[in-house]
Amino acid sequence: MDQVVTKMTETKSTKKWYVVRSVSGQENKIKSYIESEIKRLNLEDYIDQVLVPTEKVIQIRNGKKVHKERVYFPGYIMVQASLAGEIPHIIKSINGVIGFLGETKGGDPVPLRQAEVNRMLGKVDELAVKDDNVNIPFVIGETVKVIDGPFNGFNGTVEKINEEKRKLEVMVKIFGRKTPLELSYMQVEKV
Repeated sequence: MDQVVTKMTETKSTKKWYVVRSVSGQENKIKSYIESEIKRLNLEDYIDQVLVPTEKVIQIRNGKKVHKERVYFPGYIMVQASLAGEIPHIIKSINGVIGFLGETKGGDPVPLRQAEVNRMLGKVDELAVKDDNVNIPFVIGETVKVIDGPFNGFNGTVEKINEEKRKLEVMVKIFGRKTPLELSYMQVEKV
């Protein structure tokens, strides 16, 4: 019994982070395949976590805020595991998995250094907290339509973009004269 406990603690302490290369765009599906295969084969002792690093972004579509989750490293899945025995082969045989990152042809998978792991996990936590990461859907010189406020319905040209304030300076023709307006991203839409 003592040998079994020692063996189990040994496997727990020797777990390292590895990067699995996968088909890009299928990361979450492949993550669930890996997790279900781990459960089916009772390998929970060898594999702790399967993680797809994502970030939350807000995109503006048709004048509305749309919260989306975007994969931070497309084509890569992080796995915290003890790659003993057949485990690397089991992971590689899962549909959509290309292989492990850093492996030489026929060689062993290379684990991430602790500094890399801390940076990646810190980045994931930082991105989860930093919610208002808005993609700027406008470019200078582009024609936009005002959809909110007193100038609703007017068309104008984007003159300046202020990323920090999330505002645009739009030049609108009112009564034949160009007038600059400061509008938020939510007050305009692409024409």
